[in-house]
Amino acid sequence: MGESQLWHAVDDYFAARLAPDDEALAAALRDSEAAGLPPIAVAPNQGKLLQLLARTQGARYILEIGTLGGYSTIWLARALPADGRLITLEYEPRHAEVATRNIGRAGLDRLVEVRVGPALESLPRLADENPPPFDLVFIDADKVNNPHYLEWALRLTRTGSLIVLDNVVRGGRVIDADSTAPDVLGTRAALDLIADHPRLTGTAVQTVGGKGYDGFALARVLE
Repeated sequence: MGESQLWHAVDDYFAARLAPDDEALAAALRDSEAAGLPPIAVAPNQGKLLQLLARTQGARYILEIGTLGGYSTIWLARALPADGRLITLEYEPRHAEVATRNIGRAGLDRLVEVRVGPALESLPRLADENPPPFDLVFIDADKVNNPHYLEWALRLTRTGSLIVLDNVVRGGRVIDADSTAPDVLGTRAALDLIADHPRLTGTAVQTVGGKGYDGFALARVLE
């Protein structure tokens, strides 16, 4: 068995034992594939991690930047109490349509609102609504804008909130200080912000698995 095959097999084992898909989750992936969405949703064990983080936070309000087909949205929304709320921002209208159907089929449309358009336009409008501080923010959108999304997350959270930034390894390219690739520049800038901002403390973790070689950053908002 090759290394990549082994990663997949271990992920499959973990998912089957600890994060099994149910019909709503499986259908969300099937419909996303059928609609031609890119196959970049989080893995089941990563979705379960997001759910556990939200539950550990006691999250009542969650913000997601980057909806895709709503697979991660379903994992997160299932952590909310009956009076909780999740707002998810999606750039592509077609993706948002698929996600809205998937979320509705999962019975979560009462808790979840999908907003369509560039997130850097949606976020100021959201801030103008003066929502309650978000307890958890999951950032999984275009990587070039990661530092901007992180700055908005800081404005929309409170002391003790958790920010999760996905896909920070960039195939190992994140360590290339001379890179001019927009995704690397955006990711490095966001990591620098976590390292240097007086209201953030965080870390980053490398991962391997069914999604290949990747990783995520976690940041906690300080006073």
